[in-house]
Amino acid sequence: MNKFLLIGLLVVYVSCSTNAFENSSVKEKNQSQATDLSLTINTGSKVMMQAFYWDVPAGGTWWNTISTKLEYWSNAGIDAIWLPPISKAQNGPFSMSYDPFDYFDFGDYDQMGSTETRFGARQELESLIKNAHNHNVAVIADIVINHNSGGDLESNIYTGTDTYTDFNPASGLFQRSSTDFHPNDNHSNDSGVFGGYPDLCHDKSYVQDWLWKQPYSVAKYYKNTLGVDGWRFDYVKGYKPWVVNAWIDEVSGFAVGEYWDANVNLLENWTHKAQASAFDFACYYKMKDAFDGNDLTYLQDDMLWKRNPMRAVTFVSNHDTNEILAGKILAYAYILTHEGYPCIFYQDYEEWLDKDKLNNLIWIHNKKASGTTDILHVDQDEYIARRNGSPGLIVYLNNSNNWKERWVQTNWNGTLIKDYTGNSNWEPYTQPNGWIKVQAPPNSYSIWSPK
Repeated sequence: MNKFLLIGLLVVYVSCSTNAFENSSVKEKNQSQATDLSLTINTGSKVMMQAFYWDVPAGGTWWNTISTKLEYWSNAGIDAIWLPPISKAQNGPFSMSYDPFDYFDFGDYDQMGSTETRFGARQELESLIKNAHNHNVAVIADIVINHNSGGDLESNIYTGTDTYTDFNPASGLFQRSSTDFHPNDNHSNDSGVFGGYPDLCHDKSYVQDWLWKQPYSVAKYYKNTLGVDGWRFDYVKGYKPWVVNAWIDEVSGFAVGEYWDANVNLLENWTHKAQASAFDFACYYKMKDAFDGNDLTYLQDDMLWKRNPMRAVTFVSNHDTNEILAGKILAYAYILTHEGYPCIFYQDYEEWLDKDKLNNLIWIHNKKASGTTDILHVDQDEYIARRNGSPGLIVYLNNSNNWKERWVQTNWNGTLIKDYTGNSNWEPYTQPNGWIKVQAPPNSYSIWSPK
């Protein structure tokens, strides 16, 4: 989460009493619901949609807005949607929910200035999840567990001052006090504090029980009652990777962490320890260098998807970066033809870029982009790569103001190929040894595969 965007928000959900959760019949009901609600598709095989942006319209309409788009997105080739944090936050109806207060209020309780969250009521959230599953789309929940916001003042024996660490949510669930935050009797701090908010201590068994361990936990309620399929962990630099690992061991599901760093070694190390995917910030910053800096040679540099494509979620923009790359459509052509799990940003798709072009790239990703990747040519203006799967493809990025042509080696011998973007009308045969001349229009791209 961007450190400059502090007015925000969080994750999770419930509207039962503690006694109800301890009741075995309720546990059985939650488990049976999980069987009905869980989606069994292989999340990560197609394309993810970040289904929000910063400061989406307030007024409780966002869940319904997203629900109306699911059929179209699914038909376009989207297999998962990443939702903003779904529980009540300190800023109530105005919050993007990265300032979490009550993990079990999804529009159920009149607190923090509203009953609904900024995005809508609980019933609308449940309807959205059900609709997503009906269209074979997984739901990725944004999980904010580094910090909390909205607690009352209390005398804190660990600081010798009064601190805002007394949390008494209306749901009556996961009440917190100073001993659950840093500093406490366990230790003074963990990996990082965000924005001065009270910093949860994940080493406390009470915190672990409420977040993921026990049947009444946030994680199990999300999965077993709401039907959430996966997790996006916010600001994972703020706590140790074992937390994410423990969460996934307990409840399973696709998981990706926001480890905001361009250092590919740190990204790879985090994915190994957390046993989860990470957003490929190394790729993001290299694309900025390449397309904003007009030098495509940066695309040959190291990135997470090159180290471990099964753990890399690639992206061009998100709610925090939200930067208009000079060659943004070229950047999407890059991530949608290369390895990794690509994520499309809502405003890029719905407002800023050509939706038909993005739909075409999604189709190419899902139908053609398989196998390992070899870079065939790169210079300041041109980048050409080959995917070696079946059928595979050749992608040609041209960042110059002129048409470009180049001979390349393919894996197709004596085969008729075409540009599936329609940017070139050539339909040549590869030579018996696989060589072919391909072309790309100015400030654009072409993507070649057998016809």
